[in-house]
Amino acid sequence: MATYAIGDIQGCVAPLRRLLDSFGFDRSRDRLWFVGDLVNRGPDSLATLRLVKGLGDSAVTVLGNHDFHLLAVAAGQTQKRRGDTFDAVLEASDREELLSWLRQQPMLHGQGKWVMVHAGLLPQWSIAKAQALAHEVEAALRGKDWRGFLSRLYGDTPASWSDNLRGADRLRVIVNAMARMRFCSGQGKMELRTKGGTAKAPPGFFPWFDAPERASREYTVICGHWSTLGLKLRSDLLALDTGCVWGGSLSAVRLEDRKLFQVPCEQCQAPGE
Repeated sequence: MATYAIGDIQGCVAPLRRLLDSFGFDRSRDRLWFVGDLVNRGPDSLATLRLVKGLGDSAVTVLGNHDFHLLAVAAGQTQKRRGDTFDAVLEASDREELLSWLRQQPMLHGQGKWVMVHAGLLPQWSIAKAQALAHEVEAALRGKDWRGFLSRLYGDTPASWSDNLRGADRLRVIVNAMARMRFCSGQGKMELRTKGGTAKAPPGFFPWFDAPERASREYTVICGHWSTLGLKLRSDLLALDTGCVWGGSLSAVRLEDRKLFQVPCEQCQAPGE
């Protein structure tokens, strides 16, 4: 049995199939961990959702910002954006089954010293704290008022975590950190607009994984979301978004020995679209 962590797919189902073939995936014995952003930007979000859902217990995915966006658009809580490519999901005969399945997926997944989240973790959050906060978002997304939760999801404020936060502000900070964050201050204030590589860090901000005294540093955090960061493999971090949808590659790491697998991807959208 082997476990493979896989970077952002974003609807690029053909590279995903090639990647699974490259390491001889066997669903009867192997497990796949997806870092989120299964959908959008790429050419076939519908086939991607169907494939991953069809894997059943052989796969786990955490929710990324594009997955949340699909759910919010489908629920009528926000408008489509230029460059969105998930119309086929919205028009599919199994649309409700797929969207219901997506709403059941976790914000964070952990096993032993491995922890997977789409974007990152604020420096003051221990893994136990992050797991508890992730469960709060999961409960809201699976609850009766899940549409109301999605209607209040968008926005960049509050920019910092406080244990005193309540309601929509509390959940928004959790989602922004786990699904959108790239840079934060040492005190955990998020800067959510800068999208370049680490050299583009605004003054006073760090890549979230380099924030001083990060409480989750004793674990290896597996993440995606940051294509301009690219592949970054170190003892406390596996950053796996290698820009598949932009014509980069789709990457996987076998957790047991940290072996890297990659397949090239056709460019689906130009950078910035």
